[in-house]
Amino acid sequence: MTVNAMTEQPSPAESLPDVLMRIVSELHDVAYLIERIEPQLLEVGGAAELLNSPESMKVMQGIDLAVQKTRGLAEFIDTITGEIPQDWAVDVATALSLVKLSEMQRALGGAMHHGNVQPLAKAAGDFDFF
Repeated sequence: MTVNAMTEQPSPAESLPDVLMRIVSELHDVAYLIERIEPQLLEVGGAAELLNSPESMKVMQGIDLAVQKTRGLAEFIDTITGEIPQDWAVDVATALSLVKLSEMQRALGGAMHHGNVQPLAKAAGDFDFF
């Protein structure tokens, strides 16, 4: 019986600008999906009832804010990507593994990460840049 030793091969590195542009594309898709929630809520809940309820208005404004922030992040990444040399590379597999490990550590630690999340009670029209 022959045992073949498995050798670990390094993950292929990808161009950092290419990876960032895929992230930009995904952020635009997320913004579009979030944006599609609003008309569905109006259809299900009735436009008159939703628009007359202060709590519903906060939810609708939260949806709008989420779309704006997502698009803002996409535009920011798109802008800085133009300044990054094409020959800069990133090991995507390692980077994603680190993200997963970080999420797992937070989950096991029982800590909820809220970061700079805007409170739901914040007044309509109030916003922060990122």
